[in-house]
Amino acid sequence: MILGSTGSIGTQAVEVIVARPDQFQVVGLSAGGSSLELLVAQARALRPRVVAISDPAAATRFRQALPGIEVWDGAQASTRLAGIEADVVLNAITGAAGLEPTLATLAAGTTLALANKESLVIGGTLVTEAAAPGQIVAVDSEHSAFAQALRAGRSSEVRRLILTASGGPFRGRGRAELAGVTPQQAMAHPTWAMGRVITINSATLVNKGLELLEAALLYGVPLEAVTVVVHPQSVVHSMVEFCDGSTIAQCSPPDMKLPIALGLAWPDRVPDAAAPCDWTQATAWTFEPLDNDAFPAVELARRVGLAGGVAPAVFNAANEVAVDSFGSAQLGFTGITDVVAATVARLLAGDGPDPRRLSVESVLAADAWARGQASRLIEEASWAR
Repeated sequence: MILGSTGSIGTQAVEVIVARPDQFQVVGLSAGGSSLELLVAQARALRPRVVAISDPAAATRFRQALPGIEVWDGAQASTRLAGIEADVVLNAITGAAGLEPTLATLAAGTTLALANKESLVIGGTLVTEAAAPGQIVAVDSEHSAFAQALRAGRSSEVRRLILTASGGPFRGRGRAELAGVTPQQAMAHPTWAMGRVITINSATLVNKGLELLEAALLYGVPLEAVTVVVHPQSVVHSMVEFCDGSTIAQCSPPDMKLPIALGLAWPDRVPDAAAPCDWTQATAWTFEPLDNDAFPAVELARRVGLAGGVAPAVFNAANEVAVDSFGSAQLGFTGITDVVAATVARLLAGDGPDPRRLSVESVLAADAWARGQASRLIEEASWAR
């Protein structure tokens, strides 16, 4: 089952599956409905039993295009779909909307191939405590790399996780040089082809902050034991350092089909999921420290993770609002992390919901509160364009 099938991860998952009809069968697809022609084409190719569409009007048009497939619509359609019988649910929904489908998948006892990092980050222990051992399989390239490298030793032997970051399109620029960058420049990622939100998050390194939180939650390590290092070539997807001084890395050219295929088939590998490194060609892999002054999002995320409770939900929601405002030229690039930091600061100062209370209801309430706060900050603040 693929939730968010028309997004970047979803479309690549469909390509992996279509190329291997004897290995995979899709029982359900879900999407928002904005890319209806693509969803119809996917359904024609895969013939799922059920398609879930958030937008009722799009669902009506889908029924007209493919009358032989059952269609569920509405805001809860993906959550309902996540609960039906399947071997694996790939959650590739973007943003906080993925939380309830994640919890529904776990409640059904189905393996969760998790590309929607936000649901784990904002749900925190709500998600990890709902999951059986091994039920969550990471699809992010970095966290898939951790899962593979962690096979090299026992959990008690792990010293730290080393999370690699490409550095995005603005690697090497100081904060003052970032003030005037445009959405078009932020979308020009040097190594990965991704959707709009994750591409801008990669430019600000908010995405790396979310991945830091995800790594700590998924693999049970303290936040201070996750180190971020810039690796512009995006070939070493992450590393695990063990207590004896060994560092185990997972390496492959930047292609999301490899971690997607591994997530769908885990713990088995899918032959020829992606091209390997070409060892006949001279190459160089470089690593450098992260400039936290220019890109403060990673350390802000670490502080949010240490605060716990609903603070990560506020971090994520404020960022989603800020990214939309940057995309519509209402907010400057450096204003994205400024708005996030200011919203988080208001929460931790007591100007909002109880940051320590964690439930599905409190997470969703904190998400709504943060979106309102971030919107007001953008309207009021000097960092708006």
